[in-house]
Amino acid sequence: MFAFARRTVFLACLSLPLAGCFTQTLTHGQVVSPDAIQDVQVGSSREQVELLLGSPSTTSNLDGEAYYYISQKSETVAFWSPSIVDQRVVAVYFDKDGYVKSVADYGIEDGKVFDYLGRKTRTGGADYGLLTQILRGAANPSIGL
Repeated sequence: MFAFARRTVFLACLSLPLAGCFTQTLTHGQVVSPDAIQDVQVGSSREQVELLLGSPSTTSNLDGEAYYYISQKSETVAFWSPSIVDQRVVAVYFDKDGYVKSVADYGIEDGKVFDYLGRKTRTGGADYGLLTQILRGAANPSIGL
């Protein structure tokens, strides 16, 4: 009896360090399945999109309305800091009449955001650096600083 208890305690102590080596996976946000993305057709209304994908994580009104469905998957091994395994943004762009103009599935791979469906990144507006802004201001002195 004493040998059984001693063996059990020994095995428990031996397996305790291994218990911390398990990986914990956490998913944040709204995960949209690829099948649901394929069901969204160009020309669908906002209501049809919300029925298929649910309400969006966030919306935008830049260059027409857009719905964004954002999700992120991270893994934590033992006591280490969590690392991002996958990050997705499904974007549904609408025209001015409220019908789907295009659908994009953006992800993160090697630190670069890219479109899984069309392999292109959608941009809106221009992003100027400090030097470019100064030179543009010098070329247009009518700003009236």
